[in-house]
Amino acid sequence: MNGRLRILHAVRSDGFAGVEQFVLRLALAQAADGHEVAVIGGAAERMRPDLDAAGVEHVPAARTVDVERAVRPRAAEVDVVNTHMTAADVAAVIALTGRRRPALVSTRHFAQPRGRLGPVPIDALVGRRIDAEVSISAAVAASVDRPSTVVHTGVDPRPLGDGRPRDRTVLIAQRLEPEKHTHVGIRAFAASGLAADGWTLEVAGDGSERDAVHALARELGLEPVVRFSGFRSDLPAVMDRAGMLVAPCPVEGLGLTVLEAMAGGLPVVAAAAGGHVELLEGLDQRTLFTADDADDAARRLRALADDEPGRADLGAAERVRQQQAFSTRAQADGTEAVYREVL
Repeated sequence: MNGRLRILHAVRSDGFAGVEQFVLRLALAQAADGHEVAVIGGAAERMRPDLDAAGVEHVPAARTVDVERAVRPRAAEVDVVNTHMTAADVAAVIALTGRRRPALVSTRHFAQPRGRLGPVPIDALVGRRIDAEVSISAAVAASVDRPSTVVHTGVDPRPLGDGRPRDRTVLIAQRLEPEKHTHVGIRAFAASGLAADGWTLEVAGDGSERDAVHALARELGLEPVVRFSGFRSDLPAVMDRAGMLVAPCPVEGLGLTVLEAMAGGLPVVAAAAGGHVELLEGLDQRTLFTADDADDAARRLRALADDEPGRADLGAAERVRQQQAFSTRAQADGTEAVYREVL
């Protein structure tokens, strides 16, 4: 099959975290390539303005049954259903059972198997009905339960900042949830001693651990130098002003925040685990620390803080790597290739 494709993305969600942003960017790129695209799931207030402008239909779907009900009537009208996360996989398989169905492609975002439904592995229920799987990184592909094609997440290049020196601010930008290990980043900043040199810490994000990380900052005596700014819709602008980013999560499939930092030339210190390694390995030995080792992270922060030219060189090298290997264009082309192979 050549020419225009009819593509339906599905995610069970009413939020706007990394997966939803991934779906939005990919859908917009595919629409710009001339394909007919629709999206099920994701926060309507965050998804619809851009999707509407691109002529992409959006259907809310906060529950698995919502995804199933949205996929079912559209199945005969599309060439590919691209699901994101296990709940959407399950919903699409149910919706497409017993009917002429389009190709079903599942994008795997997390470095873990699908899990179980009681004693039964979910993959045993849905795996044989999925025509192809895409993993967002080699780390994810090595951890999932089926063969998959690696198509790296991509972002668009961003112009560099206004030329002014970056602020002496260390940024942590992520959901405040247990798996993100925000406490490691906070402890690393405290152990680095950077506050005594005029550096501050900004924690951008919200979640169930908000009170816990606030309490940790108080316990470590960081209250005068830490700012908890909550969810930031202007994160690229925040990154343009920050001096370094700390990414402490040890289980990122790839690391969208790190990728966005790279696009803007923001130096990154990240846990050497999951997709972070694919993004940053070989750029600078100070950029990857032993996962969950706050003291190691502190040493690397300290070393980069004391080397302003080195920080600038690292930011420039990150930006080049992002543009060469992790672009939206490469992601859209790689994903389309998977679609066409199964069609």
